[in-house]
Amino acid sequence: MFSVRRRGLARLAAATAVTGLVAAGAIAVAGPAVADEAPQGTGGATATLGDLKIYDTVKIKGREKGISAGLFEMKVTPGGTIQTYCIDLYTGAKTGEEYKEVGWDQSSLHDNQDAGKIRWILQNSYPQVNDLAALASKVGAKKLTEKTAAAATQAAIWHFSDNVEAMPVNKEAKKLTEYLEKEAKNLEEPKASLSLSPSSVAGKAGERLGPITVSTNAEKASVSLAPGAAAGVKIVDKDGKVVTEAANGAQLFLDVPAGTADGAAEIDVKADTTVPIGRAFVSTRVKSQTLILAGTSTSTVSAKASATWAKKGPIPAVSAEKNCAKGGLDITASNEGDEDFAFELQGKKYTIAAGKSETVTIPVAEDQAYDFTITGPNGFEKNFKGVLDCKTATPGPLPSETPSTSPSPATAGGSTTGNTTGGDLAETGSSNATPMIAGIAVVLVVLGGGAVFFLRRKKAMGQ
Repeated sequence: MFSVRRRGLARLAAATAVTGLVAAGAIAVAGPAVADEAPQGTGGATATLGDLKIYDTVKIKGREKGISAGLFEMKVTPGGTIQTYCIDLYTGAKTGEEYKEVGWDQSSLHDNQDAGKIRWILQNSYPQVNDLAALASKVGAKKLTEKTAAAATQAAIWHFSDNVEAMPVNKEAKKLTEYLEKEAKNLEEPKASLSLSPSSVAGKAGERLGPITVSTNAEKASVSLAPGAAAGVKIVDKDGKVVTEAANGAQLFLDVPAGTADGAAEIDVKADTTVPIGRAFVSTRVKSQTLILAGTSTSTVSAKASATWAKKGPIPAVSAEKNCAKGGLDITASNEGDEDFAFELQGKKYTIAAGKSETVTIPVAEDQAYDFTITGPNGFEKNFKGVLDCKTATPGPLPSETPSTSPSPATAGGSTTGNTTGGDLAETGSSNATPMIAGIAVVLVVLGGGAVFFLRRKKAMGQ
């Protein structure tokens, strides 16, 4: 028997119906469990949302009351702090929730033609420009404070992220917003702080499994095997030299000695670096406001990749990635074995020949939490989880117009202190009325000589 780990989801709503996913073909793996507990993606910074720390009041055209707007503080796991602005006005921000660094293609910026202008604003305003006297002089303002500059910057960002007319109530801060909107130019998307591609490889014992390419803005990253790897298995470069550090562009291989029992291992890569300004951050477990990086300290970022090997039969490697353009999850299955790997997805059958790879997109509803767990014999396990958050929320009531179930800062009239006690930060998004669609569990269970995928709706649990 192989178990399926059940995880509670934040809210209960209707899930998009997705049919079963069935695969045939033996997957013989042994050794340590390979559990990808990281949020969906191939690496980067993971951070916990804190309070709205530096903010002032902004008015949205057509809305009677003002809202608090400015910089959130986030704590990076395991170390470092970052500051972020909102790029999703009508969605509530939930303090204490985990966020993951992603590329624009996996966020609401994926189809935003002005995404590069938002990055320009971040580079040319507070907190990246922290000489507020010089910034005020440049835009023709008499004085800017941290609070008014943050509010002005957020207002300009909302103009391009949510297509709204927003202005700070402070008259001098309005000049900064107007300047930023007028002068903004499209800049290129920033690179990831750290990523591995692909995140899953497979092969036979006696071979080098890979390559896995490292992409990072750090000078170097540490490379290690997760505990429990089989004796003799090691991480090497293309020449077979053992690797403990890697730079940008390095290729990693897993050297599995001939005769090693069928099994699996995980590669851990970590780096201390600054996450590039303009990287998007999305919630990993529940629907919460999408954010964009504005300020950062040196932080520890990480990435993982797994490898599986067997003596014979189909030897698949399976990975998943958000595909915002198609509105779903790309499931990529490759086969490094010597027999066909066949599976059925949503009523359609696929056969991956030995040495081939294919990607299938599973439709997932917007704002839907998903939780994919792939398990096999001898403790093999790989998990993918997250929330498909690819669109800015449809305009609706702002928090000052909708009751909130948790404390939040004042939403109108001048500066406030920024103290919050957790829960939805309704001043920069919607209330608890935002729907959370129930997640999906996808399980790979090995039954004798066959592998079977099951796609099931998960039962949601309230917060």
